[in-house]
Amino acid sequence: MTAIETKYDILGIGNAITDILAKVEPAFLEKQNLTPGSMTLVDADRAHALEAALTPEQVMGGGSVANSCVVAAQFGARVAYLGKVARDNAGQKFVQDLRDNGVEFPSQPLNTQTFENLPTARCIVMITPDGQRTMATYLGACSCFTPEDVLPDIITASRIVYLEGYLFDPPHAQEAFRHAAAIAHANGRQVALSLSDPFCVGRHRDAFLDLVKGHVDILFANEDEICALYETESFDEAARHTAQDTTFAALTRSALGSVVIHDGTFTQVAPVPTQVVDTTGAGDAYAAGFMAGLTSGRSLPECGRLASVAASEIISHYGARPLSNLWEEMGF
Repeated sequence: MTAIETKYDILGIGNAITDILAKVEPAFLEKQNLTPGSMTLVDADRAHALEAALTPEQVMGGGSVANSCVVAAQFGARVAYLGKVARDNAGQKFVQDLRDNGVEFPSQPLNTQTFENLPTARCIVMITPDGQRTMATYLGACSCFTPEDVLPDIITASRIVYLEGYLFDPPHAQEAFRHAAAIAHANGRQVALSLSDPFCVGRHRDAFLDLVKGHVDILFANEDEICALYETESFDEAARHTAQDTTFAALTRSALGSVVIHDGTFTQVAPVPTQVVDTTGAGDAYAAGFMAGLTSGRSLPECGRLASVAASEIISHYGARPLSNLWEEMGF
C-alpha cells in the first residue's frame, strides 16, 4: 500500500440502485423468460410489469458495490461511494441509506439538462427456494455515470478504488472506469474490480480482459464469472489464466470456499458453513471483508477469513446488507 496519507480506505464506484426483493418459484422465472441466477437488463415497462406480478419481501438500498461499501464500513473501514441517482424520492433514500451506514456520498444527482429525466435505478431480485437470486435491473439514472462524475480529489484520497462490473454496460461508464484507474495509479492508489455477473462478462469480454491485464490491481470474481472471462468450463484453467494476467485475485466458489492468488501463489480459504437462505450480495460482502482486512494490514488468510464470515452472514437471511454485527461474528 502507498504511504501517502488517505482519507478513505475504499472508494466504491458503481450502479446506485434500490433493491426490491421477492420470493418466487422456478416456474415464475420460466414464465417470465428469465435465466435462473442471471442479471437481465430491462426497460421501465418491463420493470413495472415484473413489480406488479410480485409481492416484495423487502425494499432497500442496493447496488453491488454500494452493498460492499456498507459491509466494509461495518468492519471499520473508511468508505466513500460514487454513483448516479435522480433528484427523486428513491434517490434521496439511497443517499441517506449510505450515509446512515457510515458511507460518504460526494456525487451530485443527475443533471436533467444533460440527460433526460430518468428515475433512480431499481433491481428486482427474485429468490427461489434454493436461495439463488435472479435479477432484473432497470438502470435509469445510474446509466448516466460519465468520466465527469469521477472526482479526482476523492480518488486521490482513497487507498483502493473499487469498480463494479455491472456499471460496464454504457460506453461512457467504461471511459469513466479507465479515467478513474488512471487517476488512482498516478497517485499510487490501487484499483480493484468485481466482474459482477457472467452474462455481463460475456457482453464485454475483450474490454474486461483489457481492464484486468492493464488497469486492475485486485480482481474479485466467482467461479462462473472467471470461467466466462476465459471461456472455459474448468475453474482450474481459469485460475491459471488469472494468475498469468493479474498479481492479485480472490475467486469465490460457493460451498468450496475461495482461492486467493497473489504473485502466483494460491491460498485456499475455507467457507464458513451456514444455512443458505438468499445468495444476494454474497460476493459483495466477500469483497468488502477482504478489502477491509487488506487496508487494515491483515494477512491474506485473515483477509480471506473476514471475507468468508461476511459472505456467510449475508446468505443466512434475505437481503444484501448485514443483520448482525460482523465484528461479533469474528469473535472480536
